Formats: sequence, structure tokens, C-alpha cells
Amino acid sequence: MSEISREILSVGDLNRAIAASLEDRFDTVWVSGEISNFKAYDSGHWYFSLKDEEGQIRCVMFRGRNGQVGFMPQSGDLVEVSASLGMYMPRGDIQLTIQTLRRAGMGGLYEAFLKLKAKLAKEGLFDEERKREIPSHPRSIGIVTSPQAAALKDVLSTLARRAPHIPIVIYPTLVQGPDAPAGIISALKSAEKENAVDVILLVRGGGSIEDLWAFNDERLAYAIVDSSIPVVSGVGHETDFTIADFVADLRAPTPTGAAELAAPRKDQMLQELDAIMQALLQRIYQRIEREEQTLDQLALRLSHALPNPDRMREQITSWQQRLNQAWSVRMENWKRNQTHYQSQLEMLNPQRTLERGYAVILGKDNGESYAVRKPDELVAGQEYLIQIAEGNTSVELAKVTDLKQATE
Repeated sequence: MSEISREILSVGDLNRAIAASLEDRFDTVWVSGEISNFKAYDSGHWYFSLKDEEGQIRCVMFRGRNGQVGFMPQSGDLVEVSASLGMYMPRGDIQLTIQTLRRAGMGGLYEAFLKLKAKLAKEGLFDEERKREIPSHPRSIGIVTSPQAAALKDVLSTLARRAPHIPIVIYPTLVQGPDAPAGIISALKSAEKENAVDVILLVRGGGSIEDLWAFNDERLAYAIVDSSIPVVSGVGHETDFTIADFVADLRAPTPTGAAELAAPRKDQMLQELDAIMQALLQRIYQRIEREEQTLDQLALRLSHALPNPDRMREQITSWQQRLNQAWSVRMENWKRNQTHYQSQLEMLNPQRTLERGYAVILGKDNGESYAVRKPDELVAGQEYLIQIAEGNTSVELAKVTDLKQATE
């Protein structure tokens, strides 16, 4: 075949053919090497190279995959990756698209981690419906960690800054080594038994997969699930993931993040209280306004139900005038009657009779005076008292003559 008769490929066609050939030739491969030129972009994707003394190859790990790595890789780390081999056609570079990344030599531990994770997920221990709500305003906070851990200082500092009013209870335990899982479980049970806290922070600083392996213990996972107190897990760095993170009621990226999620900010609480106070005041003012309107309506109804006050005042004035008039008439009648009675009494006064020239003869009987009314009551030689208009005088009768007998 001459050169003229051969098919001439474009660069893109050639790259696509190479990519298809690689995909057909290679399935998922495991590759070990040293990370070089590691870059984590804002998109969440990781780009780096794997190298050894004989060569290097470009790698990419997309955001949906690297979220399960459990640590943040750095240049110089020895790692093992499972990946598909392909080509980035715009540049013609052969690259690995990574599905799994683990530290070199940790294959056994990582496989155990994935196996336990799958088992517990199948049992529903990771389900969000099972997890309890973290109290927004806990009365007290428990911390399960090592007293020597640097994470404890960060957590206490964060809690003191955000919510100094909330009491803290520390349940000390080992957080690394073969005895750590049993110690953490015992600390959780102590917190449950005391029932002195509303939420538990399970915290530890970052480290390698071996350092954090205590938090991948199956017994600890069940203890966290069975805890009657909500648990916030803050183990390692943001990229570190443990079984405790998945079964906890809430996962924090760091120990400091766990403290921030468990404790409300003091200034935020004050703002909430101020908002509540303003809402209460508004409700009170609204209630007062409604009651004022009710009073106005009742006053209007009362004004229609009762007589007119001005009319009542006029009636009172009229009654007072009538009463005064009646009293004046009665007083005048009393005065006239009194004058009449006085004139009658005056006419009956014995003194008036005496003043007309009459006299009264008074006799004495056993020392008592009496008026002489009959002629036969006069006795000669007896002393009598004569009462006249301008005085009285005593007389003694020398002779008494009965004029009636004399005329007969």
C-alpha cells in the first residue's frame, strides 16, 4: 500500500483510538507510588502524579470519590490507588482516574475498614432516620477524650468562647492503642449512668489510620448507637473518616467543629433572646391595643345603655328646686300655725283676764293654795290671797254674805 492510499488520522482521532485501546486492554488496576505535585482545587477535585524511581504518571481523583479517602494526601506520601487507565485527550496525556486511595502498607486495615463499614451500613446504623437530634441549647456538655490530647484544649477554648455559661464534664479515656476502644466505651457508659450531660463530644486530633484505628472498632460503633445521649464525633482532620463518624448522631470535621456544633454562640443566643423579647413586646402591645378597642366598644355600649348624664344633672337640679320649694311652703305653714297657736294661747293666758279687771281669790288648804270658785268656800275670819293684774295681796274676811240668799 502506498503512503497516499493510507488513512490519515487527525490528532483527536488518534488520541481517541489510543484511549479506546487502553480501556479495552486495562480494567481497574492497583498502582503504588509516591505522590508528587499534589493540588486540591476549589472544585473539590485532586490532581497529582504518582512516581517511583523508574517513572511517573498523571492522576486525577474527582470530588465524589476523594470524599471517602479519610485523610488529605500530601506530596511525598506513599499511597496505593485503584484506578482506570485512560487518556486526557486535549493534552494527549495518559492518566489514572482514581476510585480508591489509601496509604501504602495500609491495605489490610483499609480493607477491614471498608468491610465493617459495609456491614454496619447494611444494618442501618448509618441511617439518618435513626440518628437523634442534637439539642440546640444543652444544659451541660460531656467530652470523651484523653486529658493529654491537644484536641481537648481546642474544644475547651472553643466552648469557653462560644458558651461560657454551659457546664462541661470531662470523661477521660485513652484514644489510641489496643485498649482505647474499651476505654471509650466505658467513658460513654459512665456518661449515661451519671445522666449529667445533654450531649457528648467524642473528639481526637488527627493522625494516621493506625492512630485513629480505635474509632473503627465494631464494639464502639454499637456503643455509640446504643447511647441514650446524643453523640457528636469530631475525630481527626476534615478529610479523616472513621466508623465512629458514620454511626454518631452528628459528624464534625474537627474537634473544634464538634464544639461549635454542640454549643450555641453566646452572641447568637443573646440575639435570639432579644428577638424573643421584641416578639413578646409586640404581642403585648397588640393585646393592649385590642383590649383598648374592647374598652372603647364597651364604653360606647354603656353610654347608650345609661341615661344621659346632662339630663340626669338637669333632673337633679329640678328635684332640688322642687324640694326647696316644698320645704319653703311647709315652713311658711308651720310659721302661720305657730302664730295662730300663739294668739290662741295668748287669749287663754290668765294674765290677760286679770288685766281686764278680774281677780282670783286663792285659799289655802293644808298649806296648798286653791282657787275659790263657790261662795260657800269663803269663810269669815279666814285669810285669802287676792291675785290681780299687777300683783297680789292678802286679805282677811270680816264678814261673808251670800248674795243669792240675801236676794231671796
